[in-house]
Amino acid sequence: MELTSQLKKHFGFDTFKGNQEEIIQNLLAKRDTFVLMPTGGGKSLCYQLPALILEGTAIIISPLIALMKNQVDAMRGFSEVDGVAHFLNSSLSKSEIQAVKTDILGGKTKMLYVAPESLTKEENIKFLKQLTISFYAIDEAHCISEWGHDFRPEYRRIRPIVEEIGKAPIIALTATATPKVQNDIQKNLGMIDADVFKSSFNRANLYYEIRPKTDATKEIIKILKNNVGRSGIIYCLSRKKVEELAETLQVNGISALPYHAGMDSNTRSGNQDKFLMEDVDIIVATIAFGMGIDKPDVRLVIHYDIPKSLEGYYQETGRAGRDGGEGKCITFYSYKDIQKLEKFMQGKPVAEQEIGRHLLLETVSYAESALCRRKHLLHYFGEDYTQDNCESCDNCLNPKEQFEGEEYVEMVLQVVLAVKEYFKADHIANILCGTANYGVKSYKHHHIPEFGIGSEKDIKFWNAVIRQMLIAKLLSKDIENYGLLKITPKGHAFLEKPESFMLIHDHDYDKEEEELSAPQSGGSADPNLFSMLKDLRKKIAKEKGLPPFVIFQDPSLEDMSIHYPITLDEMQNMTGVGAGKAQRYGKEFCDLIAAYVVENEIDRPVDLIVKSIVNKSGLKVYIIQSIDRKVSLEAISQSKGIEMNDLLKEIEAIVFSGTKLNIDYYINEVLDQDHQDEVYEFFKEVAKSESIQEALDELGEDEYTEEDIRLMRIKFICNEGH
Repeated sequence: MELTSQLKKHFGFDTFKGNQEEIIQNLLAKRDTFVLMPTGGGKSLCYQLPALILEGTAIIISPLIALMKNQVDAMRGFSEVDGVAHFLNSSLSKSEIQAVKTDILGGKTKMLYVAPESLTKEENIKFLKQLTISFYAIDEAHCISEWGHDFRPEYRRIRPIVEEIGKAPIIALTATATPKVQNDIQKNLGMIDADVFKSSFNRANLYYEIRPKTDATKEIIKILKNNVGRSGIIYCLSRKKVEELAETLQVNGISALPYHAGMDSNTRSGNQDKFLMEDVDIIVATIAFGMGIDKPDVRLVIHYDIPKSLEGYYQETGRAGRDGGEGKCITFYSYKDIQKLEKFMQGKPVAEQEIGRHLLLETVSYAESALCRRKHLLHYFGEDYTQDNCESCDNCLNPKEQFEGEEYVEMVLQVVLAVKEYFKADHIANILCGTANYGVKSYKHHHIPEFGIGSEKDIKFWNAVIRQMLIAKLLSKDIENYGLLKITPKGHAFLEKPESFMLIHDHDYDKEEEELSAPQSGGSADPNLFSMLKDLRKKIAKEKGLPPFVIFQDPSLEDMSIHYPITLDEMQNMTGVGAGKAQRYGKEFCDLIAAYVVENEIDRPVDLIVKSIVNKSGLKVYIIQSIDRKVSLEAISQSKGIEMNDLLKEIEAIVFSGTKLNIDYYINEVLDQDHQDEVYEFFKEVAKSESIQEALDELGEDEYTEEDIRLMRIKFICNEGH
């Protein structure tokens, strides 16, 4: 059969991509087929064309309703027969299910998309037994493997159900599978003898970069402002962050919408459609977004939070540049996020935790590595990348200095050999460092001669050496016993005849994060402007007969002299300045700063002045509402399980930012009028600063408690400063 003419007839294409033709020929020959093809490589055509050619109906098992609908709509667009493709899942009503079954039994339907959950229903199994099935296609096959990034237990039941419905060839397809995952999928589906077709995982048009997670929201806004009108996806791990970030982008004039599983389905699918139809440029999403979304011109994929696995990362970044055009993949990384992900795993079954930790470790390795990102990714998927510099990742464009590592490589190989090639990287690194932790002691490895031979270096260093040895193929990881280090023939040759081996130090992003954070301190404030702002504050305070701290506190002036706000919108984003404070006192400060900027030709860091959404945390809202209802402060602190000291801190933060609270009802319970008047008078006439200690020294610690003074200071600021 001339396949190219069939391709032209059904899809209008003149040529196949990559190894599509071989894959289709294999399936038409009724052979089990395993397809590893990166996102954008044309996986779906590998089962759609054979389904149209072969007699009967192909059963396509797919994990997501959105993906099914997408593909069914696309197939109907290609065909004159409306019923050529259908899906059967929980989103259909009884009458819709009946209409689907009528089309299938009438021989119109060549492709039936089902979710694995629908496949297991008794009435569906009974119905499918009546059909002539051309083949089974299992899309997103990595869902079968516990080692895959999107494991679904129901996927592991596919094989027995296929046996029950009726045997037919199987084609399993995935865009991401390590050698371990591939092996697991084939074993589970009973297709170890399947013909395997593996396309290169290299996406040459994608640029990969990892940045320290410092001021990530500001950085993202800067990136998006430099890429106006380009489509992008920003991934966050939590629904709350998705909502918050989408709102922040919107108030900063960026066309963005949220997408996550907690939204009602109409809003969610509406937002997805707006993105596909280019009514909106940016989607902020949890990983629920993007499976099967065929938008070819996504130019940016940004990870606000690093994914739980490299497979997840590869699949999500793979949504950029599917048309072969440029795609930038930027990830914000902090080891704190990894620790958070580890915490989330607690409480899960031990085996699941073990797998989750392994996958996280691989992600950390990738993020912190100073090696070529592309080389590292492709190695993870069992593919060699032979170029020394890909010229399209941060590590290749800004390479770190290399150092001679021959003796370190030799030490690692000696330890792996000493423990009979039966331990993982962390265990080897602990032995090298001389760390006698529980694992090392339980195997008595603190008594072997090699224990501590690399103690002048730390665990992080040795893990980096091991990682680079894996990529250089001196070591390998056992597929069956995931993670156990084995010495390769190349490694044995090195032991016999050591030679020069250049190494690179890993990134230390947490250190970079600290360095990047440093300029935010008062030390980076413009000292001349800071002095002028203090003078202005003093002048306004004098005019109003108030102490200067009531106008703005020092941290607020410091922030102004770093960011140079010249509008009230920008002003209310400064530390301790809410909308109320900005409206009341901000104009004169903005005018002074604007004149200073012009006079001194200052290049204002506009990209750093980010409008923030009004973010009243649940606790702040609760406090404000409770005080409005005149609830005692003790009752508020008890109901929220916080100390009175912490409650007062929250109230002070609310008040200093410009929100007025009336706590007279509580003060009247704890202080008589004479004492209230004395403290109030002190703050109005005597106080040089907002210092509580200064007030106690003046008024007497035997007469007043710190709490009394703080309460009266809150009252004073509310009355005089708002």
